[in-house]
Amino acid sequence: MAAARRLTQQDIAKLAGVSQATVSLVLNGAANALARIPAETRERVQKIIRNTGYVPDPIARRMAKGSNRILGVFTYEPAFPNAHADFFLPFLFGIEEEAQARGYDLLLLTGAGEGAQRKIFAEESRLRIADGCIVLGKTFDRTELARLVAGDYPFVAIGRREDAGGSVPFVGGDYATATGALVRQARELGHRRLAYLGSVGPAESPLDRWKGFTAALGADLELVLQLPDTPANDGDLLDALLASGATAAFCVELADAVRLERAAKARGLALPDDLSLVALGSHIRTEGSGTRFASFTIPREEMGRQATAMLVRRVEGGMAQAVEQVLLPCEPIGGETLGPAKAH
Repeated sequence: MAAARRLTQQDIAKLAGVSQATVSLVLNGAANALARIPAETRERVQKIIRNTGYVPDPIARRMAKGSNRILGVFTYEPAFPNAHADFFLPFLFGIEEEAQARGYDLLLLTGAGEGAQRKIFAEESRLRIADGCIVLGKTFDRTELARLVAGDYPFVAIGRREDAGGSVPFVGGDYATATGALVRQARELGHRRLAYLGSVGPAESPLDRWKGFTAALGADLELVLQLPDTPANDGDLLDALLASGATAAFCVELADAVRLERAAKARGLALPDDLSLVALGSHIRTEGSGTRFASFTIPREEMGRQATAMLVRRVEGGMAQAVEQVLLPCEPIGGETLGPAKAH
C-alpha cells in the first residue's frame, strides 16, 4: 500500500479557494500582514488546516526564512571520548542546554583536514549548513580565526582570543584575576619564594595565567623557579623544585601538581606541611589522586551557555551589531594543598 502523500500549502490553498501566498501569510505572516486578509478568509484557511491535520514542512519553512535553526560546534581537538573529555564535556553540556532552550539544534563539525590537524575551512560548505558556529579549543588556528573575523559568518569563540584582524566575539574565564588572587593568598600564608611550572604562552589561556601571576608578585615575593617545560621524570621535577627553595609551586597543568604530589609522598613529604601546591584552574579530581588541590573554578558550563546565547544574538541580530567580549569570574577553591609556609 502506497504511503499517503504529504499535504502541501498548495493543497490547502485549493481547498480554501485562496492563493498559496495567502496560506503562507496565515501560517507565517506578521500581524500587520495578516491584517490585510479578511477575518473570514483567515478562519477558513485555519479551519482547513485543523481539519486536515496539515503540518508545515520545518525544513522548507527554515529555508524560506534563510535559517536552518542549527548551530555548529567546532573543536580543534576531539571532544570525546579522549583524555580531554573532562575538559570539553562541561562546555558541551552548557551549549546543548542553551541551544535547546532557544529552539536550535546542534551540529558537531569535525572539519577533517590533512593528517591529524583539524581545519574549520577544510569543507566550507559544511560550515554553512549551520546558521553560526561556536569554536572552542585550547589553541586556535590564527589564520582561520582571521578568516572568520573578516567574513560574514556568525561565530563565537569560547575562551579569550586576541584580535585577529579585528575583534573576536568570545566568552572566556578571567584567569588572570583568579591566578592573582591565589598568589595573594600564598603571600598571606607567609610564602615568599614561589615556583611557576608550565607554559606562559603564546596561547591566550596560559598567557592570562602568567600575566595574573607576575602582576601579583610585588617586591616582597620572589620567583625562584620557572619551568615552561617540566622534566618527564617525577623525581627530577621534585628535585628542581626543592633545590630552588620555593615553598609554593603554581602549576599550570593539574597533571604536574599530581606528579609532584606523588613524588613528595614517595619521599615522606606532606602537603601542605612541607610543600604547598596550587593548580591553576582545575578542580576535577584526577585519576591517581583523590586530593583536592588549591585552585579556582572554571565556569565551563556557564561559558557554553553564554557563548550559545551570544551566537544566537549574532545570528538573529545580524553581523552589524557590536562584537561582545565577556570574561566570567573564576571562584577560588581552598583545597587541601596550600598552607602556611614552612620555615627553612
